This record gives sequence, C-alpha cells and structure tokens, in this order.
Amino acid sequence: MSSPRVCWVIGHPVEHSLSPVIHNAAFTALGLDWKYFAVSVPEGRAADAVAAMRSLRVAGMSVTMPHKAAVIEVVDRVTPTAERLGAVNCLTWRGTQIEGDSTDGAGFLDSLRVDHGWDPDGRRCVVVGAGGAARAIVAALADAGAADVGVVNRSPARAEVAAALAGPRGRVAGPEAVDDADLVVNATPVGMGDDGALPVDADRLGAGQVVVDIVYDPIETALLAEARRRGAVPVNGVGMLVHQAAHAFRAWTGEDPPVEVMSAAGVAHLSGHR
Repeated sequence: MSSPRVCWVIGHPVEHSLSPVIHNAAFTALGLDWKYFAVSVPEGRAADAVAAMRSLRVAGMSVTMPHKAAVIEVVDRVTPTAERLGAVNCLTWRGTQIEGDSTDGAGFLDSLRVDHGWDPDGRRCVVVGAGGAARAIVAALADAGAADVGVVNRSPARAEVAAALAGPRGRVAGPEAVDDADLVVNATPVGMGDDGALPVDADRLGAGQVVVDIVYDPIETALLAEARRRGAVPVNGVGMLVHQAAHAFRAWTGEDPPVEVMSAAGVAHLSGHR
C-alpha cells in the first residue's frame, strides 16, 4: 500500500493555523490520499524547511510568517507576482524545481467576487496596514481596476512601499479616507483578540460599504460587528484564507478544489473551538 502524499504549512507560531483543517477536508472530499500538516519552523530556518521539502519530496508547502520573504532566497524560481511582492506563501513542484508563488491577492479577490458578488473595478478602496498581506491586497486591487487604493498605516514609509505596488492608483492615506471608501480592508492583526480593539474609527463606517477583516479568528471581529451595526457589508477572513488555499490546492493536485467544503470545515472548526 502506497504512502499518502504529504503537504506542509511552515511558520512560527503555526499551531493555530486553520490550513490543515481546510486542506484535509478537501483531500477527503475528493478521495485523495493526501495529508496536510502544520510544521513549526523557527525564524531563520526557512532554508532548512525547503531543504527538507526537497529531500522528503513533500508534495506542496504553504508558507506563513515569518518565512514569506526568506524562502525566496532558497527556491529555484518565483512567479512574477511573488517577485513583485517580495513574498511567497505557496511552494509547488514544477518538474524538478520548486516554484514560489503568492496566492494571497488572488484569494482575496476571489473571496469578494465569488463569495459576495462584489468587484473592485472602478471602486475606491482603503487598506489598513502595510505588511505582507496588505501589500498583496493592494497590488491585487490595483490589478483588478480599483479607481483608488489608499494605504493607512502608522509608519508612512511602510505605507509608501505598499501604495507604490498600486502604481498611479496607490496613495498614502489618512484615517479620513475610510469615510468615502467603497471597500475598507483591515490587513493588520488588530482584532485578533477579544479585547474589542478596532483598526479604524467605527464612526467612519456606513451603509453601502464593504468592510473586510482578514483576521479569521474570531469569525466576527469587533470591526465587523461595528460595520454590521452601521449598515455596511461585513466580510470575515475565512473567505480569503480558503480561496488562497484553493489556488495552492489546484497547483499541487491538478484538481478543482471543493471550495464550499473547505469553507464549511473552516467555519465549523472556528465555531467549535471557541
């Protein structure tokens, strides 16, 4: 009897990751003899993890913090998207080579378009944060035709780097940009706890806006609760996580991912462990 094919997600910490839940649900749904595991890899050891992927012939690897930039130095090639962002979250075998890609931006757009029927083309968008996920979202929104992408961040220098990824559509913005935005995205960790912290002033939110929090635990953050109260459309982070994983799943297996199964498994897990 052959052994199952194995995929990893590496990060530190990584024990909280929802990725094993959603990928293993997908493998089971399609009857694939594949398994997905979370592997804790301390900062500075990304090269060792990629070396293990080569020697053990790990079928695919997801990459999360703090390794998204470091793995670029040790893969064989990267996609144009990953090169542009300077970050990788997915490693795939291409023949005998390992390719690094970033599926975060595509996953974010899919969560809006597929799950909510909302397209950023021609819309005014604000992204709060300037880290790796924020940069992927900024670039994806610009590529999708957003009219304006404002980046709000405590560090103006980091905001400038992120905004530059949107080209002429990007700009460094202040908190007041939220007032007139069609789309507001929290791409910071604020809201990950239960302390009720908000990344933006709730009074700036209103009806007609789509408010996305890429934090997925809790499913409804304080920001999303406030958005709902003010008539905005709240969108949690499960959709982005599932859709970026779906891109990786397709690359690794060649199969169409069962997105609804993945989403249901993720929501059930989050609802059950709280």
